[in-house]
Amino acid sequence: MNSSPNTNQPQALSDETQKVVQAFDGLETDAKLAWFYLVYKKMGSSITPAAPAATDPELAPMLLGDYYKLSDNEQLAIMRQIVNREDTEYSRAYGALKENNQLMVWYAWAQAMGDTVVGMPSDYQPTEAVNNLLSQIEALDFDDQISIFRTIASQMGYTDVKPIETQAQTGKTSSL
Repeated sequence: MNSSPNTNQPQALSDETQKVVQAFDGLETDAKLAWFYLVYKKMGSSITPAAPAATDPELAPMLLGDYYKLSDNEQLAIMRQIVNREDTEYSRAYGALKENNQLMVWYAWAQAMGDTVVGMPSDYQPTEAVNNLLSQIEALDFDDQISIFRTIASQMGYTDVKPIETQAQTGKTSSL
């Protein structure tokens, strides 16, 4: 893959929460989508959507408008592109959002699954890895859960915006 991953640095994550993020990173694409859906189905009311006042659905008209008009196969392809950080129109739209708005996208999609968003196959059975991750996230306190969700959401999508180098990286002090 030639894409430039969206590698936002995670918030201050504890060792325990970093392990959850690493375990998520080890899942296959469709397992990641299933995990996100199951998390929102089980815990959606508590993550709804992390900080409602900090989200703005109008910032993502493509993802929270046009997306709903696409076929199930097109929607699933877009979800996979975002998870895989591919350089596509929808993945760039997602990558341009702030973390809370990225969480809002997943929340809105999870709420609409089986209606205006492609649903989970009725015979889907989560893998042991997905179930283990669900158990791990449920055992954490709310702040750790939100940190994990924000970290995972922010590492998806495509962006070619590079983080600003720190003074330690450049060896230069900023000048006013």
